[in-house]
Formats: sequence, C-alpha cells, structure tokens
Amino acid sequence: MFLDRMDAGKQLAQRLEQYAGRNDVIVLGIPRGGVPVAFEVAQALRAPLDILLVRKLGAPGQKELAMGAIASGGVRILNEEVVRDLGISEAELASATAEQQVELQRREELFRGVRPPISLQNKIAILVDDGIATGSSMLAAIDALRSLHPRKIVVATPVAPSHAEAQIKRVADEFVCVLTPEWFFAIGEFYRSFTQTEDAEVRNLLSRASGSQAVTTPSAKDAA
Repeated sequence: MFLDRMDAGKQLAQRLEQYAGRNDVIVLGIPRGGVPVAFEVAQALRAPLDILLVRKLGAPGQKELAMGAIASGGVRILNEEVVRDLGISEAELASATAEQQVELQRREELFRGVRPPISLQNKIAILVDDGIATGSSMLAAIDALRSLHPRKIVVATPVAPSHAEAQIKRVADEFVCVLTPEWFFAIGEFYRSFTQTEDAEVRNLLSRASGSQAVTTPSAKDAA
C-alpha cells in the first residue's frame, strides 16, 4: 500500500532508473490524479514534466463504470464489452462524449494557457497515472500520444490489475508497474490517502517542475 500519490511516485521512479538523466525523456502525467505521481517521477529522473488530458466516459446511470474514454486530439476508445452488456445506444455514447469533450477542452485551456508545448517527436514518453482500473483511459491516452510521434511510449503506474500488462503491452512499448494484484476492486484501496487532486494542485506542480513556466503537450490537432 502507498501512503499517498507522492509516495507512489517515488516508488515508481525506482523502477524507471534507467531513464534518469537523459535528454530525450519526457514524463507525462494524466490529470488530475496522475500529475502528483508524475511530478515525483520527473523529479527523480531529472526530466521535464508535461500532461496528457483524458476523460472517462461513464456509463448511463453508473458514472463510475467506464464505457470508454476520450483524449486530446479527438481520440475515443470504447469498452465494447460494457457497451454491449448494458445495451448502450449510439445516442447515449454521443451524449456522454460531447459532455466530456467540453470538460476536456476547459482543462486544456486551464492547464496550458498560453504556454508553449513540449515537442514529443522522437522522444521517450513516460506516460504516468495514479493507477489503472479498466484501462480505457490509458488506452485512449496511448492512442493520442502515438499521434504526437514519440520514439517510445513507456506506460508507468503504481498499481494495476494483473491482466493489465498484457493489455497495455499490445499498444505501448513498455509497461512498468509497482503492484499488480490478482484481486483488484478500485485504485484507491491501495492508497492510505487517496483524496481528490484539485486543478490548482495540478497547475502548481507543473509550475514547480518547469520553473513557473508550466507547459503541456499539444493535442493531435495542434501537432498536425
């Protein structure tokens, strides 16, 4: 069990020591909860910190159940099994997508502002979240990240179910995880403190990491 996201980030960084001190490594946190973890990883590796925005698509009437996710650049990933089993219609999918697209755009403007983007072309991108549950958000993030042309994508997380490695390795180049329990209910059960990360904390950590000049990755549209 991790004390909090900072502790999880420090433990995760120990598994990524081979990337320390390199000038071709960028650490990307998935807001909001992934950013405190990514901050500790970036500090330990002496690498720039950035973000990649992803929004979960909650199932109708069961918002905590992910039926998919969207990410910067117009990427949408669906959990076909959940969609099929719950009989979710195209209209319901479109409604949920439109709702979360508004929030994704708001956060892009909030976190990025007018600050310049970090180029990921031909870089090693270490994509960090505070945990992986269904994998929908991470898969959407990986798809969005591919469109920005990094040389290598490393997915790094403190905790994920035991089956996640095979799922992630099908689309990413490397998967690094501290805990892979057989029995997995929720990410928060592996943290003593798992309070919500606020927007202000994300902005503060980005500013601290970049000398008060927080930057974020461009969307796929911006990179085109």
